[in-house]
Amino acid sequence: MLGERESKEPAMNPFRKNESKETFFLPVSTEEVPPRPPSLPKKPPPKICGSNYPLSIAFIVVNEFCERFSYYGMKAVLTLYFLYFLHWTEDTSTSVYHAFTSLCYFTPILGAAIADSWLGKFKTIVYLSLVYVFGHVIKSLGALPVLGGHMVHTVLSLVGLSLIALGTGGIKPCVAAFGGDQFEQKHEEERARYFSVFYLSINAGSLISTFITPMLRGDVQCFGGDCYALAFGVPGLLMVIALVVFAMGSKMYKKTPPEGNIVTQVVKCIWFAVSNRFKNRSGDITKREHWLDWAAEKYPKRLIMDVKALTRILFLYIPLPMFWALLEQQGSRWTLQATRMNGNLGFIVLQPEQMQVLNPLLVLIFIPLFDLVIYRLVSKCGINFSSLRKMAVGMILACLAFAVVAVVEIKINEMAPPQPGRQEIFLQVLNLANDEVKVTMQGDENNSLLAESIKSFQKMSHYSKLHLKTESKDFHFHLKYRNLSVYTEHSVEEKNWYSLLIREDGNSISSMMVKDTENVTTNGMTAVRFVNTLSKEVNISLGTNLPLSVGEDYGVSAYRTVQTGEYPAVQCKTEDDDFSLNLGLVDFGAAYLFVITNSTNQGPQAWKTEDIPATKISIAWQLPQYVLVTAAEVMFSVTGLEFSYSQAPSSMKSVLQAAWLLTIGVGNFIVLTVAQFGGLVQWAEFILFSCLLLVVCLVFSIMAYYYVPEKPENIQELADKQIPYMQKNMINLKTKNTKL
Repeated sequence: MLGERESKEPAMNPFRKNESKETFFLPVSTEEVPPRPPSLPKKPPPKICGSNYPLSIAFIVVNEFCERFSYYGMKAVLTLYFLYFLHWTEDTSTSVYHAFTSLCYFTPILGAAIADSWLGKFKTIVYLSLVYVFGHVIKSLGALPVLGGHMVHTVLSLVGLSLIALGTGGIKPCVAAFGGDQFEQKHEEERARYFSVFYLSINAGSLISTFITPMLRGDVQCFGGDCYALAFGVPGLLMVIALVVFAMGSKMYKKTPPEGNIVTQVVKCIWFAVSNRFKNRSGDITKREHWLDWAAEKYPKRLIMDVKALTRILFLYIPLPMFWALLEQQGSRWTLQATRMNGNLGFIVLQPEQMQVLNPLLVLIFIPLFDLVIYRLVSKCGINFSSLRKMAVGMILACLAFAVVAVVEIKINEMAPPQPGRQEIFLQVLNLANDEVKVTMQGDENNSLLAESIKSFQKMSHYSKLHLKTESKDFHFHLKYRNLSVYTEHSVEEKNWYSLLIREDGNSISSMMVKDTENVTTNGMTAVRFVNTLSKEVNISLGTNLPLSVGEDYGVSAYRTVQTGEYPAVQCKTEDDDFSLNLGLVDFGAAYLFVITNSTNQGPQAWKTEDIPATKISIAWQLPQYVLVTAAEVMFSVTGLEFSYSQAPSSMKSVLQAAWLLTIGVGNFIVLTVAQFGGLVQWAEFILFSCLLLVVCLVFSIMAYYYVPEKPENIQELADKQIPYMQKNMINLKTKNTKL
């Protein structure tokens, strides 16, 4: 997240096209030309409260805040939307999440090219913001359950995300630079402060939206479930506000015309050097000191030397995507881990995706802490803590963060209920009769598992594991109730959970096999279902828009997810009676079965049993990994950009920004590949990423050891000394299709 927030100030392009020579040969008229009246002085742009800050930057900063709120708010709930609304697997959800994020970091190249070569920054921001808004609208429509089926929702979601990626990536390189254009050259100090405020607006938008949109999803119910349409719609509304606010300042903006894209010139220079070297590979031609010197026939020596300095830094960028592969998983794998943890902290109940708010919050704390305290203490200890060493330490901290994530994941798996394997089922017996029942299984080695008598409404401590020997099987049960013996038969299939319900049937008893749904709890919520022993259908209001209907005479409802908390009086209704049920505490991540009975004079009551135990591991155990990864981000991202900019000429800053964003995009692509084709259990995948980054850190350290820092002011002097010798050797070159 921090990678896109640093060093937003644009660099001027010193390699503009020369003016046409025709302007120096104007026709001379013999007639007298009346003198032109003196031009009126240009009216200065309005300022903020008499300061040197243009009023126009207020519109730009508000626009950036709303746009970042829109992007991070939508992105915060995206993984859970894939998992619980579109019902994709965790691997598919992770893959699509990172494919979208990767696209968001590839499209800035397109946006910069459009702005610098065609439309200019202002029109590019307006037009791509319209695309951005349209993407939000389509994405919100795809989250409406009443609009089509699963295929419609999937198509709308993918189309909407593609448009959002084009919009947010396209305007990313333009907004900050457009704000910098509003200042005059003599107000450099004010411009620097503007970028600080601009950076603050990004963090504020991210911080607030990451906390609010999960509340809109989980705390607000619509269409009988989580309100993803609202969670996507509010960020879309903020993007509309961002566009309107930006357009309101149109008449105040200083709009510079397109000046040509320096990225394009760099690519063309490199391509020409490579192709020219290939054409002149004869041994008779004098070799040149550097392979980029082969571009001297077409491109100015200053550009060639700047590209040389650039390529030295880009070589160090090769290992960087692995770091971003780890950092970007906060919104995917880490959020999925949080869904299996208890979000109740006592003073507040956190939604799983709200843990992501720790990143921007800790960034705001760690940047001054590291700059003013930690780095100074290290310096006083006599340690040369160079920029490249800081980046290497940042990689190590990210490795440690993922080691902690793996430990937490292993602990969650240890405390989670076991899952039935191949040719296995889990079975629990619930005795809803008025007396105890002894259940045995006929002709099977599993009969000893259910040998004990089960008392009336006895709560089972756990499921029993039964072996099938085949994928499906018919079980024969012998039920002994008082003086009666009843034989029943039920079919089961492997890898499933079942509940055998024993009920009164006149003077006898009968049984029914109910298939339980595994993993019914979603994103930390509680799942409940009901068995209605009454003779009339019951409608139960659980705080959602749609009541839950349970059929008469031992009807079994589907699971319904509800918020964690106390439910002392849940309103219920039959066709001729209204009553309330006390469900008590429904705990975090648990699944409950409530049996509605009317065996006392106090009216209908609810008997509660636990299908899936509550989550015991607190979500607070994710705090250490967020602290480590944010510290890694501050040391790696801020330091990396500062080092890169100090080593490259000012003309190459925009190219470096594009390359930096591309490393983030490639990092997301790495996660996509591992998630889709790795096939590892989750804790092993975390260990794999940690080990891979450790190896990359070693490679990066070796590269950094042999890197010789260059002072930017020496680059031009070096250019003046090294290039002249080339002028002597251009006569013998083959310059096919080359303009000298």
